[in-house]
Amino acid sequence: MKYQNIVKAKFIARPNRFIARVDIDGNELVVHVKNTGRCKELLTPGCTVYLEKAENPERKTPYDLVAVKKDGRIINIDSQAPNTVVKEWLLAQNYYDLIKPEYKYGDSRIDFYMEKGDKKFLMEVKGCTLFVDGIGYFPDAPTERGAKHLRELTAAVKSGFNTAIAFVIQGEGISEVRPNDVTDPDFTKAFYEAKKAGVKILFLKCKVTEDSLYIVSQ
Repeated sequence: MKYQNIVKAKFIARPNRFIARVDIDGNELVVHVKNTGRCKELLTPGCTVYLEKAENPERKTPYDLVAVKKDGRIINIDSQAPNTVVKEWLLAQNYYDLIKPEYKYGDSRIDFYMEKGDKKFLMEVKGCTLFVDGIGYFPDAPTERGAKHLRELTAAVKSGFNTAIAFVIQGEGISEVRPNDVTDPDFTKAFYEAKKAGVKILFLKCKVTEDSLYIVSQ
């Protein structure tokens, strides 16, 4: 995926999970943060961030904060980006007969439903932005929804679906994602139950720049 009209800025503060204060060439502005996670280890005062100019000129927040530079690399923190790049990736494979986003299954909406011949697939997508000592961790904040989706996938295996959870790694140099047991023990429990039941675990590595995000390998 490619962003339009990217602007570099300096991060000042994040008053709440929806907005941030940034400095663009000496002018302080309030911008929208496209990630409701904590991102405490990324959004630190003075760090370089990348903003996409909003299409609507009347919007109160004229920019969306989509990426940050940390330890010399750019990390995309746009929570909408993982589903976009996975859809691009699935279509580029030209493998499935049908790809349907936002598929209602059980009590959840699973990110992707696919068909290939008589085989049926379910895939849930998670973006990973928390990196520690070369390892990615998910989630960076407790997520009841994440554990629920894993349990839906686990149940789907018993119903004959091929299921997967795909971690989109939104920064370069990371090849593995582990469940963050300190932050969310319930997600961790659901993760290992899903893995044992046969839910496939995918680590989708990306090429990341200030204005793009693409899956390059798994």
